[in-house]
Amino acid sequence: MIFFVTGTDTEVGKTRVSAGLLAAARQQGMSSLGLKPIAAGCKLTPDGWHNEDALALMAASSLKLSYAEVNPIALQPPIAPHIAAAEAGESITVERLRAAMPRAAMADAGLCLVEGAGGWRLPIGPGGTLPDWVSREGWPVILVVGMKLGCLNHALLTAEAIRADGLTLAGWVANRVDPDMSRYQDNLATLQSMLAAPLLAEVPYLGSDETACDHLAQAVKTLTAGG
Repeated sequence: MIFFVTGTDTEVGKTRVSAGLLAAARQQGMSSLGLKPIAAGCKLTPDGWHNEDALALMAASSLKLSYAEVNPIALQPPIAPHIAAAEAGESITVERLRAAMPRAAMADAGLCLVEGAGGWRLPIGPGGTLPDWVSREGWPVILVVGMKLGCLNHALLTAEAIRADGLTLAGWVANRVDPDMSRYQDNLATLQSMLAAPLLAEVPYLGSDETACDHLAQAVKTLTAGG
């Protein structure tokens, strides 16, 4: 099954949640594949420009693809991708994204996650946004909510936009990015009552060397049930 992973903002834990889901799927004997089609913020390696989020998805996946297949659009500066692409003399289009997808491997995966960049309404070029592409693909969406002050507005607006674009919100993950968030449980309850999509998992605040895998086992079962 294929899902698109988006977040309420940048730096809300999309990659940590995606990698955790992929690792949990592996533990359950399922083949898994994570893709990061657009990545801005890459470092030069002997093998070219590589992004740490894309590398994390590769490490968590059971199906092993080349870096270029996982991250076909790798941009150097950590800025909005359409600006980085324009500075590099490149163009990001829906057609380019569709052509870059490793369709055979995606079909082989028991769980395939395509991780977006930034939040939902991400510009990719003149007049175009990332949801234009996701809508063409028709993938259900997983929303990672960065649990911090302001998350209610961001989560509810993002859910509205996903549905307005004609896509299914398959569920959401509450990822605690602020360990000192005030009234965490009250905010969580508000989102549960208003998002009209299943809460797949809660991920507590984690250290830099910790993974979210153990908190996402049931989420994998929910997402792939009947798949």
